[in-house]
Amino acid sequence: MILLKGATLFDGEKLHDDPRDILISDGRIREIGKIQETEDIETIDLRGKIACPGFIDIHVHFREPGFEWREDITTGARSAAAGGYSTVVTMPNTEPPVDNPSMVEFALWKGQRSCAARVLPAGCVTHGRAGKFMAELGKMADAGAVFFTDDGSPIATSGLVRTALLYSIDTGVRIMEHPEETSLTEGGQVNEGLASSVSGLKGMPASGEYIDIARGIALCRETSAPIHFTHVSTAMAMEAIQKAKLEGLPVTCDVTAHHLSLDENHILVSRFDSTYKVNPPLRSRSDVSSLWQAIANGTVDAIITDHAPWHLDEKDVPFQEAPFGIASLECSVAVVLDTWLKLGRPVSLESLLKLFTSSPASLLPEQWQGLGRIKEDSIADITILDLDESRIVDTGNWESKAANCPWNGEMLSGWPVATFLNGIPFKREEN
Repeated sequence: MILLKGATLFDGEKLHDDPRDILISDGRIREIGKIQETEDIETIDLRGKIACPGFIDIHVHFREPGFEWREDITTGARSAAAGGYSTVVTMPNTEPPVDNPSMVEFALWKGQRSCAARVLPAGCVTHGRAGKFMAELGKMADAGAVFFTDDGSPIATSGLVRTALLYSIDTGVRIMEHPEETSLTEGGQVNEGLASSVSGLKGMPASGEYIDIARGIALCRETSAPIHFTHVSTAMAMEAIQKAKLEGLPVTCDVTAHHLSLDENHILVSRFDSTYKVNPPLRSRSDVSSLWQAIANGTVDAIITDHAPWHLDEKDVPFQEAPFGIASLECSVAVVLDTWLKLGRPVSLESLLKLFTSSPASLLPEQWQGLGRIKEDSIADITILDLDESRIVDTGNWESKAANCPWNGEMLSGWPVATFLNGIPFKREEN
């Protein structure tokens, strides 16, 4: 048994003022309150720290199968746990893609063997992510897929989106759309605006994101099926989602840690450091501000990493030749908290923590709805935060194989300092 003593408790909905003790036994939370210490209980003093439900990231890339030199499921799961995440959802753009039940089962099996963060796979919407034929959504749902997405690409046609939405009603698994109108963004390198004007590189306009989201909202309205838009990055798109929610449509969305903390100016100041190259691109400062406003008004449903690991040799090339993606699982929570602190706490801490816990949990299929909460008899997935902890990001000490991180070497404030997975504290590898 483990006794977490004197922590400030965020239970997934409410941040409690008075310190609470949490007793863990056999992988579950047995008691919350004022608990007496005894000799047979291991006590961990958490005074001054915040005990939260285990953080959930619904959008990561672990590259296995096919690209294990960039990341594999084991190193990815350990990286997630080191960064404060107890559950992650892996994207299916592997080689071969996760487009059938056996591939879903493989990802689940490999995740369980990692003995780290819980790995829940997303399945492809279309066979091979080729955008031509529907994949076996029902069979993948039965095997354990928790989202359906062709992430890395939007779903190719409106007809396929509509059919997938209708199927998703029966499977109980949401469609996650990568919002991009590729006829507007093909060949794009940076945000269309300041970055494209200064650099001469082709820009990716905000309309490229908005148009695909408008399509998804229209089909959601027609089918009444839930749809989730991932890594939303522009004010224009967020306004459309807010209006859809006010209309009562089952539309949800997430934003990334990097889109909340970085803007296109970072590309220019860094002299086109390829670690800042992502899709969607880093947007304008006003877009970043609009994302924080969307968190404040309840439009955003989750904060994600979109963890995209690359080998150093693949990223260490001229900006226009580099692939898109940032590796951030082990520092993303600190990135968000540090940005939140520097902005003067523009939203309540309670609202922010929901986007790492109960809110993303609510987007998962029914069997996982118990995640994202701390209550008696719930799974003992717990993330411990220390808002006073300041630390330099050091990719050399990461569990991840990747180091393509723009915050490497930066001092950040507010870190997860412990992660409990089914009641067991995660321990880093000694480097």
